[in-house]
Amino acid sequence: MRRRSKRGNDQADIDMTPMLDIVFILLIFFIVTATFIQEEGVDMRPPPPSPEQPDQSNPVILVQVNDRNQVFVNQEPTSELRVLAAVSRIRAEQPESAVLIEVYDEALHGTVVTIWDEMKANSIPVSISRHDSGEG
Repeated sequence: MRRRSKRGNDQADIDMTPMLDIVFILLIFFIVTATFIQEEGVDMRPPPPSPEQPDQSNPVILVQVNDRNQVFVNQEPTSELRVLAAVSRIRAEQPESAVLIEVYDEALHGTVVTIWDEMKANSIPVSISRHDSGEG
């Protein structure tokens, strides 16, 4: 019987240079493209005060969100999901009325944004006013 001779340590070497080149090229590509991405957000700054007085012939529908996140439409308690129905009912009688959302500092932003989006989606003029809690 013949013995098989074992050959020396033949190890396959993998050249990593081309792979590293590709990784660095991809890294540079993602860094360059990521710097041009701009995310949109909701501007939470209040608008500057207008010099003209509001027209008193158009009544304002007051939507309040208090510090416990309770919602009121013209002093009547309601759910954040029912604000649009309450506002639409009032606007049926007074179609030129606008909505003023009065928000306490401690109110959840999600509630305010939901109400704002509903008004804008239904082409109802809306503005936001911040209510000072008096603490300080």
